[in-house]
Amino acid sequence: MRITVLTVPGCPNAPLALERVAAALAGRAARVELVEVHDQAQAAGRGMTGSPTILLDGVDPFAPDGAVPSVSCRLYREAGGAVAGAPSVAALREALGGATGGQETAAAGDCCPTDEALDAVGRGGRGRRAPAERGLRAVHQAVLRHFADTGTAPWCEELEPVAAGAGRTAGQVLAELAAEDFLTLDESGRIRAAYPFSAAPTRHRVRIADDVEVWSMCAIDALGIPAMLGRDVVISSTDPVTGEAVTVATRDGAATWEPKSAVVFVGQRPGGGSAATACCDALNFFTSDASARAWAAEHPDIPGRAVPPARAEQIAAQTFGPLLAP
Repeated sequence: MRITVLTVPGCPNAPLALERVAAALAGRAARVELVEVHDQAQAAGRGMTGSPTILLDGVDPFAPDGAVPSVSCRLYREAGGAVAGAPSVAALREALGGATGGQETAAAGDCCPTDEALDAVGRGGRGRRAPAERGLRAVHQAVLRHFADTGTAPWCEELEPVAAGAGRTAGQVLAELAAEDFLTLDESGRIRAAYPFSAAPTRHRVRIADDVEVWSMCAIDALGIPAMLGRDVVISSTDPVTGEAVTVATRDGAATWEPKSAVVFVGQRPGGGSAATACCDALNFFTSDASARAWAAEHPDIPGRAVPPARAEQIAAQTFGPLLAP
């Protein structure tokens, strides 16, 4: 498990947050890191809704409804009604139990921590929202909007006016975005994928608002599309083991899964690399936990675990929800 404590520089509650995280872990293995966030843009990219924010495998389990990115001071209400600068040890223990056990079922043994599986999805905790500098975010968002509007990748020439706003060529910006794994290019420099979208057919097809149809790179990416666009979608996929259909339809932010027993396997090949090569083909919908376990048994080289619909949607929203924010 990865635990990330996000704070502004000099946050007086950072030591308290780290102390309580350590107490809640009580010796359990976890990767704990303190990350300083310097401005509002970084807060949005990291998922910080006040300092300190504690992420468990990239997800804020304490985020209140309607929380927005912020670099302001964050306080937490304890069971007795008092407020403190960090979640209580009891609240952290409960959250840790939900993130590592409870709802999630290990699909390849308890030795498969979720944080490893999510490293490539979220660029090792760095998030998938491109930096504003050097035209990266403007071009990246133009690519994503083109996919959403047309179902296809834009040509480099179509992006030149956007890149010119930063004094660069589209080719230069796309090459940098590819180097940082915001998207992938083929040998000719043509966009092959811009997470969550794929320019080539995949197992996961997404119909956006009864209009445009697109392919997604993986199951988590497919679930991230409605979170990113704020639009209803219908996801059509198949179980790699049984070949049976799995569909997810969203309406007004609520998702309906068929079959209701469906899960998502979240895995990643060891050794790192881009998400496209490390984990996209290991992030699939399955009709049941048993089917996911069968697939995991056939692929012992890919550590990971099956997660239920609510957790899969949460991961997707955390990863892709902020991508089109200004």
